[in-house]
Amino acid sequence: MDVQQALFDARPELGFSSDNIAGAAPEIIAAIAGCNAGQANPYGGDDGTQRVRQQLCELFEHELDVFLVPTGTAANALCLSTMSPPWGSVFCHPGSHINNDECGAPEFFSHGAKVVTVDGPSSKIDVEQLARAVRVKVGDVHATQPACVSITQSTEVGSIYSLDELGAIGEVCRSARVGLHMDGSRFANALVTLGCSPAEMSWKAGVQALSLGATKNGALGVEAIVLFDRQLSASMGFRRKRAGHLFSKMRFLAAQMEAYLQQDLWLRNAQQANGMAQRLVQGLQRIPGVEILGDIQANIVFCRLPAALTAGLLAAGFVFYHDRWAPGVVRFVTSFATRAADIDNLLAHARRLAA
Repeated sequence: MDVQQALFDARPELGFSSDNIAGAAPEIIAAIAGCNAGQANPYGGDDGTQRVRQQLCELFEHELDVFLVPTGTAANALCLSTMSPPWGSVFCHPGSHINNDECGAPEFFSHGAKVVTVDGPSSKIDVEQLARAVRVKVGDVHATQPACVSITQSTEVGSIYSLDELGAIGEVCRSARVGLHMDGSRFANALVTLGCSPAEMSWKAGVQALSLGATKNGALGVEAIVLFDRQLSASMGFRRKRAGHLFSKMRFLAAQMEAYLQQDLWLRNAQQANGMAQRLVQGLQRIPGVEILGDIQANIVFCRLPAALTAGLLAAGFVFYHDRWAPGVVRFVTSFATRAADIDNLLAHARRLAA
């Protein structure tokens, strides 16, 4: 029995807590096994790492430098530490991953840079608030100095910055002479929704450093620090090594990223995840007492469920976050491995419980 048939015949999966709970795509596993034979230069001197750089240059239509790391936290924290001095301010949304979920790594790796939050609806930074924030106490030795802005695409609630919104933030950064970083842990999910080019959603909008995610979208464990501003590269090389993220057998990270980008695997995986989220939303909207929260644009679904419905789904073995953000609020996350049968099984249970 081949892998795809085994997946088709499997029981419906019950986990919707995160896209991190899925395994790796078969193409990724095959690439890791394929690069295992023979010898290769260590520390990124292998041919695969060089091919990944060329892939990304062509994909983004820009000369750039690439630093592969195993985690998104490492990618984000290293980018921000390279873009901000210890006395700098890093502006982000209050709901961002760097503010809530990285255990102070941006501050630690930057030796004390201050994370400053700028609010806005749908977990997106409000441009007007940002324009004011980046000009507060500039030049005042008693205050941290504006250094960079970090935006998340797609956001922690599944919303997506439009190209116009990205361009407006990029213009604020250019005008204030601060850097712009993008946490792209779900970059592919946003890209397939917008239907634009990777260049339009990154450097053309003013992004200087991108944390390009792959782990949430089918890789075993690899993220790419993509530097469009190559002046950051010399510092990044030393920072990655000092942080313990320079793999000696880098070919195993490179093999994952190379396979991820080949034949549009990354886009197909993201389309699958987004499509299953839409299937879930369409089904939930037909169930009495369910309220969908926000505009679902990627693979994250927030909704409000009656307490009995939440309890019933949990008792049936389904796994998802609930009551973490507010009483009655539930989050479902789909992945590249989520199938229609998984969604339909969840909806069937929800319909029975609601009835």
